[in-house]
Order: sequence, then structure tokens, then C-alpha cells
Amino acid sequence: MPADRFIPFRKQDVVTMCRDTVVSDTDSVSFQQFCDLLASVIHFKYHDLLEQLKNDYAPFDPNIDTRVIQRLNHAERQSAQKMFASNFAKVLDAANFEKITEQDLQDALTEESLFKVRLEVEFEDFEQVVFYRRGESQKTETLTTWWGLRKQTIHFTNYDRVAVFITFKDQAYFEQKQKTPLGYEPGATIIKLFQNVPKADLEMLFPNSEVRMRPIDKVIIGASAVVGGAVVLVTKLGASFLLLAALIAFWLGWRADDVEMTRQHFISLGIGLGVFGSFVFKEWSKFKNRKIKFMKALADNLYFKNLDNNAGVFHTLVDAAEDEDFKEALLAYAFLLNQPQGLSAQALDEKVEQWFAHQHDCVLDFEISDALQKLETLRLVTLQGDIFHALPLEQAKQVLDHYWDNVFNYNQ
Repeated sequence: MPADRFIPFRKQDVVTMCRDTVVSDTDSVSFQQFCDLLASVIHFKYHDLLEQLKNDYAPFDPNIDTRVIQRLNHAERQSAQKMFASNFAKVLDAANFEKITEQDLQDALTEESLFKVRLEVEFEDFEQVVFYRRGESQKTETLTTWWGLRKQTIHFTNYDRVAVFITFKDQAYFEQKQKTPLGYEPGATIIKLFQNVPKADLEMLFPNSEVRMRPIDKVIIGASAVVGGAVVLVTKLGASFLLLAALIAFWLGWRADDVEMTRQHFISLGIGLGVFGSFVFKEWSKFKNRKIKFMKALADNLYFKNLDNNAGVFHTLVDAAEDEDFKEALLAYAFLLNQPQGLSAQALDEKVEQWFAHQHDCVLDFEISDALQKLETLRLVTLQGDIFHALPLEQAKQVLDHYWDNVFNYNQ
């Protein structure tokens, strides 16, 4: 399993880790000031992106509660949707999410669910489906079956975070199919964020997934119905059916002996049919209740896995992307600051990854190119040949302070 780009430590924890073990010889107060400036600059950059996401998503937001001043035509909606998809993918990439492939989604539909629920998804209802995940790990669970008599240990791939981006097809499609997406308008774009999702259960995250009975459940219910039905027929209707068959045979001339049906026989037949009807209703209710049980298991599972929905997802993901950018830039700067002779990009990448592995028992794929690009953009490093050098701490603070002071420079 390839290492993740995600740095699984809080922003402040990374600051403390760098201050204590990487740049321990520097002034801790001055280093904290540098971190505060760097965080503020990166935060401001992502504020613009957040506002752009909110504006582009507004025409498709199913939860919007504000008045619409001007409705977009078809071409304008498509343009806004394209811009939104591009910026949303940019945020997810910055937050170190990975795109889930079509093969992964197909595997999820064929693999058995950990929650013993079989789902079916109408993919034709969607114009666009994109899944992203972050934090892949291997886990083990012990499942109990046969009323606790059998325990099964299974190993599965788990995703710590899963972001879902789905666009429904337009009104014309659903009118042709004579159906309406449950809870959503045609053409709407929904965004959801989940936690701790097994790879085999990705299909439960689709908004139109429907519970279907598994073959084993059909066998259990079917066998119970056949056996129970046979018992009812034999005990309650056996004698009445034999007498009724003899009467029909006499009417058709297949039987010579006369057959007499008394009132008592008809009463017994009616009672037997009533008992059989109640049995059929009971078995049908058992089937429906089992399906409701599966739907409840699915709803309960999603309730505890759902983190955010639609426009609320932007704030969570932008905050995550902002944190990842800060951590990457800070780590690259701190390690360069600790190496006055400078380091190449590859050497710096290896140094950071080895530090995480040896000091914090964490294997990750450090995004060295992104980290150095941020530092170069902010002019916090210099490049001599292929060797990067960090600006001294006091000078770096002055550069960031100057950048912050000139964020809104309307005199130019």
C-alpha cells in the first residue's frame, strides 16, 4: 500500500515538534511569531478560494435559504459548475485527498458489505460522480453471525475520510424515467464528507442506494415460509382439501361415490383459509421487517459516519487544505533552517520522511514539490543551482510581514 501524502498531526503539534527537535537552537518566541505570520498568510489565500467555491456552488445548492436575484441560463450554469468542479478538486488535492478510481467503486459493489447489507445503485441517475479519500489503512473486525454462535475475523481496507461529489441529471431525464430523485432536485449537485468508511461499503454513500435482500436472507425467509406453509396446509386445510378434491372429482365424473359437503366442512375450510391467509401475511411482514432492519442498520451507520454536507463541506475541506499547506511549508522551511549549507529537493524530502518515520513512527509521502513551491512563492527560500537555502528567521519574518502589509495595496 503506497504511503499517504496526508500529515496525520495537528498544525500546532507540528509547530511544537519542529520547535523542540528540528530548530531547537533558535529563539522559540521568534519561531512562534514566524509560524503565526505564515499561518495568517496561507489563511488569507484560502479565504478567496472559499468565497469562489460558495459563489460557484450557489446555483446548485439544494440547501440554499437565501433569495435568488438572478437565475443563470443553461450555459451560465454549466460554466459555474465547471469552475466549481475545478476549484473543488484543487481544494481536495491541497488537503491531500486522493481520487477513488472507477475500479475501486466497482470493487465496492461486488465485495460483501461489512454490515451485511446488500445495496443497488442506479448510476444512470447521475451526470457526474467523483469520490475522494484520505487516510487509507488496513483494519481487522470480528463479525458475529448465527446468533452469536459463529465468529468471523475479516481484514479490510478502511478510508479515514471520504468526500463525495455527485451531480444529478436534469429534469428531462427524470421525467422520461417517470421518477424523482429522493430528497434532491434534478440537476442539483450534492457534496458530502464521511469518516471511517470501509472500501467494501462505498456504495452506501450514494444518495439513491436501495437495500436489497442478500441470497442468504432470501433462502432463510423462503425456507421458513415453505416449511411453515406446508405445516399449515397439512394441519389446517389437509382434510378440507381432500374432501374438496373428492367433490370436484365426483362432479367431473372421475369418481362414482357421492360426496357430501356439510356446513361444518365449509366452516372448517373457511377457518383453514383464514389461518393460511394470516400465515402468508405474517411471512410477508417478516420479509418487510427484515428489509426495514437492514435500512435502519444503513441509516444508523451513515448517521455516525457523516461529517458534513453540501456548502458546509467547503469550510471543512478548505480548513484541512490550509492546514496541510501550512504543515508542508513549515516542515520544509524548518529543516532547511537547520541546514545552513542547504539541501537539494530530494535530500530534503528524504530528511523529512525519515524524521517522521524514526521520531514519530509515521510513514508518509512528503509533498516536497508543493512545499518548496509555497516557500519560493513567499520568497522564504533561495535557490543556488539545485540547492535550497532558507532565509534566516528574522529576515523571513520581515518578508512575511511585508507581504501581509501589502495584501491590499490600492495605491499601485
